Amino acid sequence: MNTERRLVSTNSELLAATGDASVAHIVVAAKLTDVPAVRLSPGQTLSGSDPQASIQFAADQDGVQLSADNRVENIKLTTSPDRRAIFIDSGVEHLGRLVLWNLGITGVVQLLVRERVRGGHVEAHNIHIMSADARGYADRPKGYGVEVIQGAFTLWNQQADSGVTITADLTGLSAGRAGAPVRGSGIFVSGAGDTGGRLVARRLETDAIYSDGGIPPGTPDRISGGVFTVYGAFVENVHNHGPVTTYGPNDMVLDNWGTVDHWIAEDAITSYGSSGIGFVNFGTVNQLQVNAPIETFGKGARGFNVYTGTVQSAEFERVVTHADGAVGIQISQPVGRIAVRRGIETYGGTGDSLVKGVVVTLSAIALSVKPGGSAREVEIAGGLITHGSGINPLELHGNVESLRISGGLVAAGGGFDIL
Repeated sequence: MNTERRLVSTNSELLAATGDASVAHIVVAAKLTDVPAVRLSPGQTLSGSDPQASIQFAADQDGVQLSADNRVENIKLTTSPDRRAIFIDSGVEHLGRLVLWNLGITGVVQLLVRERVRGGHVEAHNIHIMSADARGYADRPKGYGVEVIQGAFTLWNQQADSGVTITADLTGLSAGRAGAPVRGSGIFVSGAGDTGGRLVARRLETDAIYSDGGIPPGTPDRISGGVFTVYGAFVENVHNHGPVTTYGPNDMVLDNWGTVDHWIAEDAITSYGSSGIGFVNFGTVNQLQVNAPIETFGKGARGFNVYTGTVQSAEFERVVTHADGAVGIQISQPVGRIAVRRGIETYGGTGDSLVKGVVVTLSAIALSVKPGGSAREVEIAGGLITHGSGINPLELHGNVESLRISGGLVAAGGGFDIL
């Protein structure tokens, strides 16, 4: 059994300690640079002795490889942004309990469960990823006509066997900063699909997230997300404590393909790219609460969409879009209750938008219920307002059992005169 605690202050001491199975706790007491990739032996902990402790890995190297029952805590880890700062040894049979705590990271945290790995539990708390670029990782979930770029933080159970379950508890995750987003998705959690291995998380809690997928404009079959729960992910509580902002084309801000019991967003949800969406649902959300405005600025960038799956209850503070084709709220499937406290407002006209991997023409209607869409109850306070010429505030092609709108329906852009 490994029991020794060893203080290291040189590269050679670090490499020797990680290779010695008798060492239980490796404490870095220096700023190490040009370090080759290291693998923690089962049961080992890696930590820093003080807030200045750090490991900077060599330019062409990954960082720390985890095996089983490892902890990494209280240390700064730096790789090139497109390399993996933390990753998993897929040759072990069980991860045991992996714990990441209080880390400052440059590089990608990529936790892929595949090959021999058959189970484990992952905890990540207070992790700030300052810079990362996940665009080069070609392994991507595919569905609904698109593929999803991995995230600066990725936890993905790729095992096709539905009997393989990974459990997780994730809090205090943040990525990028305003004007300097991580590239690719921000936070990405996934199972292997609707019938494959599952990821079951008690909590997914984020602080500020800034991401840019770097997707070329006009690409129809690729998306990314600020916070993305992909298929096969079952999350009890998602809680966005800080703002979530995306900058590029096809960058969803919040996206769900999985199953979430309760999703709360406390701060601004903002999209600057074309065909971005504030919150898009293809899975199941029982209760959604967005307690700050959703605002989009790109062409075809909608506020809230339900294209597949359902949302039992969704409450919004306010939804605003600013460009052509940017619908405020669009419902294409049966949902339960939709409520907005301070209105839906759009400023655009008609334009292109990406829908399920296909570019279609949409009008910036404030509230649109499409054929096949329905709602038990819709309540809008603050009205439905459109500013584009000839753009209706309300479109109803599906059934709404109870519809209450206070504050009026205003087509401020006019354009309905018959010549």
